[in-house]
Amino acid sequence: MAFGDILEQVGSTGRFQVLHVTLLCTPVLMMASHNLLQNFVAAVPPHHCSAPSNVSQAQLSSEEALLVTVPLDQAGRPLRCQRYVTPQWHLLAGNGTSTLEEDLDVSLEECRDGWSYQMVERDTTVISDWDLVCDMRSLKQMGQTIYMGGVLLGAFIFGGLSDRYGRRILLLISNLLMAVCGTCAAFSSSFSLFCLFRFGCGMALSGLALNTFSLIVEWIPTRVRTVTGTITGYSYTLGQLVLAALAYFIRDWRWLTLAVSLPFYVFFLISWWFHESSRWLALNNKPEQAVKTLQSVARFNGRHEEGKKIDVKMLQESMKKEMSCSQGSYSVLDLFRTPAMRIMTICLSAVWMSTSFAYYGLAMDLQKFGVDFYLIQVIFGAVDIPAKVVVTVCMSFIGRRPSQAGALIFAGVTILINLLVPLDQQTARTCLAVLGKGCLAASFNCCYLYTGELYPTIIRQNGMGWSSMMARVGAMVAPMVLLSGDYIHWLPGLIYGGAPILAGVAAVFLPETLGTPLPDTIQDVEERGAQKSSTMSPKEAIILQDTQANLLKQPA
Repeated sequence: MAFGDILEQVGSTGRFQVLHVTLLCTPVLMMASHNLLQNFVAAVPPHHCSAPSNVSQAQLSSEEALLVTVPLDQAGRPLRCQRYVTPQWHLLAGNGTSTLEEDLDVSLEECRDGWSYQMVERDTTVISDWDLVCDMRSLKQMGQTIYMGGVLLGAFIFGGLSDRYGRRILLLISNLLMAVCGTCAAFSSSFSLFCLFRFGCGMALSGLALNTFSLIVEWIPTRVRTVTGTITGYSYTLGQLVLAALAYFIRDWRWLTLAVSLPFYVFFLISWWFHESSRWLALNNKPEQAVKTLQSVARFNGRHEEGKKIDVKMLQESMKKEMSCSQGSYSVLDLFRTPAMRIMTICLSAVWMSTSFAYYGLAMDLQKFGVDFYLIQVIFGAVDIPAKVVVTVCMSFIGRRPSQAGALIFAGVTILINLLVPLDQQTARTCLAVLGKGCLAASFNCCYLYTGELYPTIIRQNGMGWSSMMARVGAMVAPMVLLSGDYIHWLPGLIYGGAPILAGVAAVFLPETLGTPLPDTIQDVEERGAQKSSTMSPKEAIILQDTQANLLKQPA
C-alpha cells in the first residue's frame, strides 16, 4: 500500500479536501493585491512647484499663480521640477502663456517651497504625502525593489523553516506577519518605515505561497492536482481584478493598504483549523501525529471506520518509498556539477529571470499607457485567463520547448514593437502591452511545468527553488530599470523587450520533455538522449501529474 492509497481510504476528494482547498485558495486573492499594490498607492499625480510666499499672499487664482511662477514645457504642461526664480508678473497682462522655449533667458530654480499636486485619480498616494518627485523620484522604484527583496529573503527563510517545523505553523506565522506588517505600513509616518513594513509583507507573501501550495498538494490525490493547481492559479488572476475594484472605490493609499491587509487577520484565525500534512509528519518521525491527523480527516469525510484501520505500521509501510528517496544529501551546487545539468540550469535561470523581469516591468508601470489605470489593471488581469488556456493547449500538442521559447520571443517582440508606436496611439500601445503581458503570464505557467520535468526527482526541489530565486532577482531589478527612462526614454522598453527574446533563444537549447520519461537521478539527465519516448511507466505518469500541479500558479 502506498501513501496515496491511505489518502484514498480516508476520502481523497471528500468534504475535507473541498473545504481545505477553498480556504487555502482564498488568501491567494489578496497575494496579488500586495504584489501589485504599488500601482495605486505609489501612483504619481500631476504636479508642479508650489508658488513662493509673495505670490501665495497675493490675491490670485490658482491659474494665475501657476502662470506667473511655472513655465510650460514643449507639450504645454507646467514643468514638474522647476519654476521661475522671480514671478513673471508681466504675464498677467498678456493673453498668452510663456513656454520653456520662450523662457530660455529667464532664470529657473528648483521647487524651494514644495509641490502642488492635482489629485485626480487618487486622493492621496505615498508620492504626494512624502514628495517623492523630481530628485526623489527614484525612491518610488526603490520601494518596490525593497518589497521584492523581502519576497526573495522570505523564500529562503520560510522555505527552509517549513521543511523543518511544518507547513501549518509557518502558514500561521506568515498570515500574522502579513496582517501586522500591512497594518503598520498603512499607518507609517515616514517612507523609510513604509519600506520596512513592505519588506515584511514581501517575506510573508513567500511564506504564504510556499506553505499554501504545499498543504494543497500534500492533502489531495495525484489525479486532481492539475485541477487544484488550475484553481489556485485562477485565484491569483481573480485577485488582480479584486485589487482594481478595491483601488477604484478606496482612493486613499492608507485605507487601501489597510483594506488588503486586514483580511489576513481572518486568514490567521482560519489557519488554526488547517491540518498539518500527514506526509510531512510521517517523513519527520512523527507517525503517531500523522495517524491522528489522517483519522481526523476520515471522520470529517464520513469515513470513521476506514480511519480506525490506519495505524503507525501501515503508515510507515506506505511511506517506505518516500523515505528511501529522501535519503542522501543534495545541494544547489549539484545543479552545476555536470555538463548537462549546468547548461540546463543556466538556460532555465535566464528563462525565469527574464520572464519575471519583463512581467513586472509591464505590470508595475500602468500609468505610462495614458489609459485609465483602473481599467488597464482589469485588462492586464483578465488577459491571464485565455493566456493560460492557450499555453496549456500548446504544451500538450506542440511541446514544452517551443511553447516556452515562443511565449518569451513573442512577448519580447510585442514590447519592442511598442517602442515604434507613437505616444498618441494609446489604443495600439495598450493592446500590444496587454498581448505582451499575456505571453509573459503564459511563459510563467510553462516555466513551472517545464522546470519540474527537466530536473531529476532527487534534486527537483532544489532546482525549483533556484529557479524561483532567479525570478525574484528579476522582479527586484525590473523597477530600477524604469529609472533609465529619465535619460533615454526608449531604453527601458528596449531592455524589457530584449531580455525575453534572449531568454527565448536560451530555451531552444533545453531538451524537449513532452511524452518522455522523467529523470530520477542526475545520471538520467546526463544520459537523456534526443529521442522522444512515446510511452511512460505508471511511476513516471504519477510524477508527471505531480509536476502539473504547479502548471497554472502565478508568480509570488
